[in-house]
Amino acid sequence: MTSPKYPKVVGIENDPVPLPNLNILLLGYDLVQQIGGGGFARVFRAVNLEQHLVAACKFVPITPHTTDKERRTLEKEMRIHNTVKHVNCLAFIDACVVELKLSAKYIPGFYFLIELAAGGDLFDKIAPDVGVGDEVAHLYFNQLISGVDHIHKLGVVHRDLKPENILLDVTGTLKISDFGLAAVYMLKETGRIRQLTDRCGSLPYVAPELNGAEAYAAQPVDVWGVGVILYTLLAGNTPWDEPSIRSPEFVRYLDGEVFQEEPWSRFSPNALSLIQGLLTVEPKDRFTIDDAFRHPWCTRPSQLAKKSPATLAEALTESLRTAGDLDLAAPVLSPSNPPDDEDVEMLSAPHQTQFTQTLMLFSQTQSGVRYTPHLTRFYAGVPPESLLPAICEGLVSLGVQIKNAPPNGTTLRVRIGGQDARKEAFRGWVELDPFEYHGSHGTFCVMQRDNGNPISWRQLWRATIQTPFVEPLVLKKRAAST
Repeated sequence: MTSPKYPKVVGIENDPVPLPNLNILLLGYDLVQQIGGGGFARVFRAVNLEQHLVAACKFVPITPHTTDKERRTLEKEMRIHNTVKHVNCLAFIDACVVELKLSAKYIPGFYFLIELAAGGDLFDKIAPDVGVGDEVAHLYFNQLISGVDHIHKLGVVHRDLKPENILLDVTGTLKISDFGLAAVYMLKETGRIRQLTDRCGSLPYVAPELNGAEAYAAQPVDVWGVGVILYTLLAGNTPWDEPSIRSPEFVRYLDGEVFQEEPWSRFSPNALSLIQGLLTVEPKDRFTIDDAFRHPWCTRPSQLAKKSPATLAEALTESLRTAGDLDLAAPVLSPSNPPDDEDVEMLSAPHQTQFTQTLMLFSQTQSGVRYTPHLTRFYAGVPPESLLPAICEGLVSLGVQIKNAPPNGTTLRVRIGGQDARKEAFRGWVELDPFEYHGSHGTFCVMQRDNGNPISWRQLWRATIQTPFVEPLVLKKRAAST
């Protein structure tokens, strides 16, 4: 597989989101670490020390320029997410709003406390252009449509179903996240249904009817989204740039030519039938969620549902092991006497399940054990100050825009951004922590995505490692434990 090209984007904007004081107590929780963010929000890991609970906190700032419309949108997101209570939807815990008049003591903004998806991104565990096995896709697709069915029965449509909004909890259960574009399309009390007019979503995942100016039916938009996600599970990539005649791949789909090509030609007849039903262009002819539930590909018994979480983790990451990605992301290393860090151990404890341990989401650094839900990471045999210039050269050679950032303690950082092969924007961080390796100083490097397709981010991770600037420095082989 050739490495994708990442077109250069002119400038990486200054992050408009201020950093809340990590020492504040929010609804009984301490904000302890930023774990993500994108656009106009940040996401933090939050810990309730008294009750030994861990959550995520989504923070959206309020500024003097925040409009009434923006406030209403966030308030709507809170109301909608609070009504969604399903095992396959990220749970809403609590929320609060800090107004501008309190800015002398706090950072004003909307604070959403939500369930922490400690298993990370589902699609971070999938090898690009390979996908997962049929049984793994079957398990997670059934969980996905169960969550979507619940949302629809509440009279709500998600409208932003895409790989980066599909997460995993500590047991490997799928969780639908991010209700920022959700809308109410049906009044439960009367059953009255309205059509929608807003144009929203990301081009590779939006339904084709959003290309027009007319109002559209709500549920078929989410059905199209789950169809793209099923394809992505099985193929390891999205099917097209956008569902319009501007995309050659979509035109070949309309003409039927793609069905003789990879990866379409390797799908089983039942899987292909289901994908085609979900990705029917005419909304009134498209499958419904009930049609998907009744489809033979979905109704067969799951071979993984009753297996252990460790078995599920092994099946999920099989394509990464075959590709050699896990040998890079989680080599067995032996740092020289890493110091104990009781705080890190305590805060990581709620994540240390059979599923997350099998995924090897715990990494060794000089400051102890670090919980790292991103598998886009590697170790190098040189210290951070030597590795950072090599990574920057590698990223620039790939057409990625970089921007220096101040260190966070002993962690060196650089901000990166660009566009992937599907013309989707991505942004994130490269973070480098020191560690000791057989008496020598090395680096633990994490490429942490803020927004963008997780599969494209994995392609960028692999391409960066393969550049001549970085490749000689990477610890590739598994060292024997001592």
